[in-house]
This record gives sequence, C-alpha cells and structure tokens, in this order.
Amino acid sequence: MMNIKILILLVVLFSGYTSIAQMNSMVVDPKTKTKMLIGYADLKGLNKDVYGAYFRSQYDIYKPAELYISKLENKIDEYEITVVLGTWCTDSQREVPRFYKILDEAGYNTKRVKVIGVDKDKQAIVVDISNMNIQKVPTFIIYRDNSEVGRIIETPKKTLERDLWNIIK
Repeated sequence: MMNIKILILLVVLFSGYTSIAQMNSMVVDPKTKTKMLIGYADLKGLNKDVYGAYFRSQYDIYKPAELYISKLENKIDEYEITVVLGTWCTDSQREVPRFYKILDEAGYNTKRVKVIGVDKDKQAIVVDISNMNIQKVPTFIIYRDNSEVGRIIETPKKTLERDLWNIIK
C-alpha cells in the first residue's frame, strides 16, 4: 500500500505542479487507471472530467426541501464546512453536488467550503488529514468557531438539508 502512495506522490511531484498542495491536482489511480482529485479542490475541479458530469447532473436534479433551506438561510453563515470526498466514489458523486445545491439555495458562499479529495485508502497524499478520522466518503464536517459541531458521513440519515439543520440548529 505504501508503494502506491509513493507512486501517487511522485506522479504529483513530476507532473509539472509548482506546488505539492496545488488546488485541483489530478492523479491516475494505478489500479483502475482512472483520474481522481487528490488534496485541495474547489468547484472548478469538481466540474472537471468524468466527475464533472456526475456533479452537474446531480446538482441539477436535486430539489432540497424548502422548509430546511429557509431555516438554513438564517444560520448557515455562522459555520465553516470541510468536505472530504473521493471523486471515484459513487456516494461522493451523488451527495457532494446535492450538498452544494443546498448551500447555494441557502445563500452560503461556497468559496468558503474546504474540499479535500482522497484516494481509495482515504488519504489525501499531499494534505495531512490524519486528525480528521475519515473512515468513509463523503464526510461533511461542520465547524463553528474552529470546533467541530457535527458531521454527515457517507449518506444522510434523513436528507442532507435536514441532517445539516439538525447539526446547526
């Protein structure tokens, strides 16, 4: 397993990147030969390649419950959000775009969302996430005043917007 991590790190280092932690770094999974985001990402990266097709379709079809959107509008700006995802993961392909749709409809500035892409071993390679205790992806971590107040792991218990409201209410 360590050889794969070293290989991915070498690919990142020798692919012309000027910085190891550059935004939207893509690497090829040595096993599946598919591209995946590693490390920090943003909406531009989430809308690239195959993941971008998933992102746009899930974003467009999702209809969040207005009841929770209206509740979130008044409180969500008090929180910081980190999303750890795997662009190779079907749960991430479905839930992350839906989460962004909720944030957009609630008026949250999505440029504030910290997004971290991981490999299939839940490692970001170029970003240390060891203190985040990531077991499954996607993991949405909600912070207030630099303290974690809750997380949504893999899939929502009810709906993303309802689970998010239950964390911040």
